[in-house]
Amino acid sequence: MGNYFQPEIETASREEILAIQNEKIVKQVKHVYENVKYYRDLMDEKGVKPEDIKGVEDIHKLPFLSKADLREAYPYGLLGTDLKNCVRIQSTSGTTGKRVVAFYTQHDVDLWEECCARAIVAAGGSKEDVVQVSYGYGLFTGGAGLHGGSHKVGCLTLPMSSGNTERQIQFMMDLQATILCCTPSYAAYLGESLADKGCKPQDNCLKAGIFGAEPWTEEMRRSIEKSLGIKAYDIYGLTEVSGPGVAFECEAQSGMHINEDHFYAEVIDPDTGEVLPEGSKGELVFTSLDKEGFPLLRYRTRDICILTREKCACGRTHVKMTKPMGRSDDMMIIRGVNVFPSQIEAVLLKEGYTPNYQIEVDRINNSDTFEIKVEMAPEQFSDIVSINQAKEKKLEQAMRTMLGIGPKVRLVPPKTIARSEGKAVRVIDHRKLHD
Repeated sequence: MGNYFQPEIETASREEILAIQNEKIVKQVKHVYENVKYYRDLMDEKGVKPEDIKGVEDIHKLPFLSKADLREAYPYGLLGTDLKNCVRIQSTSGTTGKRVVAFYTQHDVDLWEECCARAIVAAGGSKEDVVQVSYGYGLFTGGAGLHGGSHKVGCLTLPMSSGNTERQIQFMMDLQATILCCTPSYAAYLGESLADKGCKPQDNCLKAGIFGAEPWTEEMRRSIEKSLGIKAYDIYGLTEVSGPGVAFECEAQSGMHINEDHFYAEVIDPDTGEVLPEGSKGELVFTSLDKEGFPLLRYRTRDICILTREKCACGRTHVKMTKPMGRSDDMMIIRGVNVFPSQIEAVLLKEGYTPNYQIEVDRINNSDTFEIKVEMAPEQFSDIVSINQAKEKKLEQAMRTMLGIGPKVRLVPPKTIARSEGKAVRVIDHRKLHD
């Protein structure tokens, strides 16, 4: 079982993977210490020298990097090579503060695209396929990563970018796209738009979708699979570490394989920084083993997950991470309770509602208000107020059971929550909780 882009490394033995990682980390720490003053200062402060790192078992001795460090070092403070060696930048959206700019040498771009190619092949892709890349292009890594990966596999690539749904559908149907790459919320919207045009799932040629860049649940996966008639695969990445393709799902869909020959993963206690044993739930930390332009060591992703080395049916031997279970930083604390949007989405889909919702939080007279607007599907919509009120009460109870806190639920008519063609805006927090 299993399709591989680079079988020799994707199915390497544990010992072989460890040998690769040990060799790369020793070189990388020396390289970073000699070339990145910002990180050298952090190492000196902690009393760690490159010769203290003899393999990945010593990574825990190194200092962490956080998004705050990346902002402080902006733009060139974490550059790992002469600027003349770099061929590209990518950048985060900057929605939570100053942008993070990541630099890439040609070597970095090639390795990143190979990681994305592994993901496409794992989803059943080959040179026979037509890959529609509907992630945003430009500074965002989504479009560039899957575009390059698609080329490496030899697929016909449709560089659609996000938005212009009419054109997306026209090209999807006319050019018989077989693999769709975009955010899950946009995939759901495309499914909805096709249905509005009277198209059934069997009318398109899609067989698989590779969706990432925002949290989504198993319920949402099933909903997208049904609306588009595909198998939906998860992909994980972050601009700071390279972009999509850091980890990806195989056909077993029992977690995402981390490309361990390029990225070393740890799970830590987000409060103490202590490394947790395999199988523990905690914050994911990545070390780039061979990046040249922007080589981050022990970067705290803020994503909460579990790592497992359980044998996978696909034959890949690389460690797997669960889908992120929320984040340690954009988790909302409402009336003292930790709330993740993914929990809310799980309840909505379980209760048969669409994944189009918006959470609105405010603080009035020192007390948090918590409202969830939920869009009804056309068949759920009723003009009779009492019917909608009864549905709202039922949903409020289901939310209370899941979250341990009772939100106000407001059901709204179909298509009244603005659709997003990039990352969906799920949370509007009016509280002034930070400076």
